[in-house]
Amino acid sequence: MSTTTRPANAGTTGARLRIRAALAVAAVTGLGATALTALPAAAAGEAVTVQYRQSATGSDQVEPWFKVVNTGSSSVPLSQVKVRYYFKADAGASYSYACSWAVKGCANLTGTFGTLAHPTATADRYLEVGFTAGAGSLAPGADTGDMQLRFHRSNWQPLNQNDDYSFGPAQTAYANWSKVTATVGGVQVWGTAPAGNEPTPNPTPTDPTTPPPSGAALFDDFDYTGHTDPAIAAHGWSVRSNSGGPGVPGATWAPENVTFSKEGTNSIMNLRTSTAGTAESTRQTEVLTRATKFKNGTYAARVRFSDAPLSGPDGDRLVQTFFTINDLKAPMADDYAEYDFEYLPNGGWGEPANILYTTSWETYRPDPWEAVNQHSEVRASYAGWHDLVLTIDDSTIVYYVDGQEFGRHDARYLPERPMSINFNQWLIDLAGQSSTTARAYDQKVDYVLHVKDQVLTPAQVAAKVASYRTAGTAFEDSVPAVP
Repeated sequence: MSTTTRPANAGTTGARLRIRAALAVAAVTGLGATALTALPAAAAGEAVTVQYRQSATGSDQVEPWFKVVNTGSSSVPLSQVKVRYYFKADAGASYSYACSWAVKGCANLTGTFGTLAHPTATADRYLEVGFTAGAGSLAPGADTGDMQLRFHRSNWQPLNQNDDYSFGPAQTAYANWSKVTATVGGVQVWGTAPAGNEPTPNPTPTDPTTPPPSGAALFDDFDYTGHTDPAIAAHGWSVRSNSGGPGVPGATWAPENVTFSKEGTNSIMNLRTSTAGTAESTRQTEVLTRATKFKNGTYAARVRFSDAPLSGPDGDRLVQTFFTINDLKAPMADDYAEYDFEYLPNGGWGEPANILYTTSWETYRPDPWEAVNQHSEVRASYAGWHDLVLTIDDSTIVYYVDGQEFGRHDARYLPERPMSINFNQWLIDLAGQSSTTARAYDQKVDYVLHVKDQVLTPAQVAAKVASYRTAGTAFEDSVPAVP
């Protein structure tokens, strides 16, 4: 196993350090939706407009400020509202979003970047602004108040706003602005998108009672007695015990902290990471496939993230993951691949609070640091159970969380070589909480599924898992080995 220490994209507080193991034994952002349960269409009487003003015309960062106004006759839950601001990306740039201030509270706003299916001369990306349930609802005639937002290039290089579709240099006071769009429940109710890019309602999900076509697949319900159960190795898994990164230098990867139990009728794998504030007391956990034979197709897992320890002081900079990866054969090797779901319940890498990342890696160089990747993120709590789905075909990488599209990444990040499938939980460092009181965090996994060379909707994933369980199948691996 080779260990790589690498900074990710710089955030608003400067460069943040990102540590990831490039596994030798098992081996760099559009939104829409296909849901397990489709969001309701905008009901009669639900209508909003978006008011906009710009707060910066310079080349440092974009500052679109918004108000969403309910112009309909019924209350609108803000969690169903999405606003898109369209812009032309600078060549090779990735972007970081921030909320400076909002009447509804920055913690109740989300910002993710997407790539347009039909680029134009003034738009090939967009910032999509959404709301958590904590933002509440808008009564008829009410508005959200100020939402003072900004975004910038992740490396803080200069940017050009003048060729951006939604930019209005003369808009120095709030007014209705049709060059941003708004949807309610997936239905567009305001604005005009760049030609050929109108937001569309969520498609009707595939009937979850109808399994997708059969094909080569890996499914594991994690029905084991413990980390020493011989079936774990027989089914192709490795419970990590060797030293090295990622995480706290000198920490132990503890196979005994990987346990199995029943919750209701489902068998659950639990990864426990614990510390008492020193490297010697830190125990991290990882489970991975020994085979690197997984490439295009669908990857899915049901994972329970944790925001707080079981006991003791909170605040450790923890990373909870589900990802695929292969090994970096040389700095900037173009056949490297990695696709991550990474949840940071207490922030880290320059982030002050909880954030969920999805990141697609093309390659990197550890020293001097250089990375080629694309990422999506939402700054919100994801404590609890979540259905995570990743699909890879010959043109696109798409991430879903709980049936909703979370990120869509470009063809340049597609894998050239097969990968392993991994779960791990580890501490970035010990700076988040310096207490020497013992504490432990749990990350749980209900199942994992990979279907080779087939792109499944989240509804089809649910149907596939249900069919395994109905048949009493706890494990299948028909994915052929790589010659």
